[in-house]
Amino acid sequence: MSLPNIYTYLPHLQGMPHAIQPWFKKSKNRYRVTLVMGIPTIKRDKQSYLINTLRSLLDNLNDKEKMDAIVVVSICEVYQNFINQTIRDIEANFKQDMDKGLLEIIVPSPYYYPNLDDLEDKFGDTMERVKWRTKQNLDYSYLMMYARSRGFYYLQLEDDIISKQGYFESIKSYANTHLSEKWLLLEFSHLGFIGKLFRSSDVPLVTEFFLMFHRDKPVDWLLDHLLYVKVCNPEKSNKHCFQSMESLRRRYKPSLFQHVGTYSSLKGKLQKLKDKDFKKDMLFKVHTNPSAEITTSIRSYKTYLINMAYAGSTFFWGQSPEKDDFVLFLFDEPICVGKYLFRSGDVEHPGDKFYNTSVEVLQATETSNKTTTDHPKQQRRTNSPMPKTDDDDYVEVGKFDNVSGLAQGSVPANLCPIKAVRLKVNSPSETWVILSEVREDFQSES
Repeated sequence: MSLPNIYTYLPHLQGMPHAIQPWFKKSKNRYRVTLVMGIPTIKRDKQSYLINTLRSLLDNLNDKEKMDAIVVVSICEVYQNFINQTIRDIEANFKQDMDKGLLEIIVPSPYYYPNLDDLEDKFGDTMERVKWRTKQNLDYSYLMMYARSRGFYYLQLEDDIISKQGYFESIKSYANTHLSEKWLLLEFSHLGFIGKLFRSSDVPLVTEFFLMFHRDKPVDWLLDHLLYVKVCNPEKSNKHCFQSMESLRRRYKPSLFQHVGTYSSLKGKLQKLKDKDFKKDMLFKVHTNPSAEITTSIRSYKTYLINMAYAGSTFFWGQSPEKDDFVLFLFDEPICVGKYLFRSGDVEHPGDKFYNTSVEVLQATETSNKTTTDHPKQQRRTNSPMPKTDDDDYVEVGKFDNVSGLAQGSVPANLCPIKAVRLKVNSPSETWVILSEVREDFQSES
């Protein structure tokens, strides 16, 4: 007698034990946390949302929660260049989180996947779509099998979502409220397979069901079928079946996660679905900044003005920057800036970032205090004068990261005090730009 196992559903794996081990793994092997979050990611033709997804998830965790969670990114691709670049992007943006064991990366072995050229089309889909959904079932199953032993709950997410502030505590509290009840999953978003929470002890049942029928239907359909198999009585009404299924699937409102991706991982597919139960957080962050005159050569869109962004009233939204465009913060009095942070893009428009843009400062010297009001670019773009100093006096202290859209760092003490900070665009951009956070930590020059 032999019991069913993974080789029953993926017989090509027989004799290849290495095929079910990650081809690449970067992990601190953290265990026994409350929540393990799984994010599969693959190459998209148009735009990647992964870094913004991770930033939203990690920024919305406090220090205590970061010690009680794991986020696993599974790069489910065979293209080596894409794999390497994705690993570099994650490490560059979240090194501290990886070093602490909060964030880890795995890449499934290419031998884990069976031949996908002999699939059947049962619902009038293109063969490309059939392959895509079949591989997606395998991607989810692999990630769930890998993550299940690491914590008490497993939360399935996708690589093109944003989270609501406080989501961890909301999930933990809601799950604990229903701790003694017989549920299979808790839903924290009603879209697709986003925000689905399972007890880790139930994950083997779920993954086996997915693997058993991975060639037949999409993952969200399979999940519905699993609920049907567990509780529906074919001799009773559809209404009774639905009520029984809902007893295993508890829905939390308002939703804690929102789908933001427009370009699907399926080539040529646009995905515009939004979770109507998701209540948006603010699209910008407010800080108290030093008094300054703020000007820009970038034409603003509607009422999203640069001075209002600096004051924390809204964000700045500008039309496609050109080479040598700038944003200038000219302080009322010379100051010593310690740390600075400029965040471009937001959760709804993650691609509207500053690209190839430097952060520069101007020392408060006698020369720098001599200003004029004739700036050619300012007149060309906005027809309004602005103070301007000699470009050669500016010193570059940082750059915007092209992936995260973030520029942060410190101004060297030997440059103190400074008269101005300038964001300078060094090449034309095909996208508009959003400046959603401006933070300049300072002390007055004594």
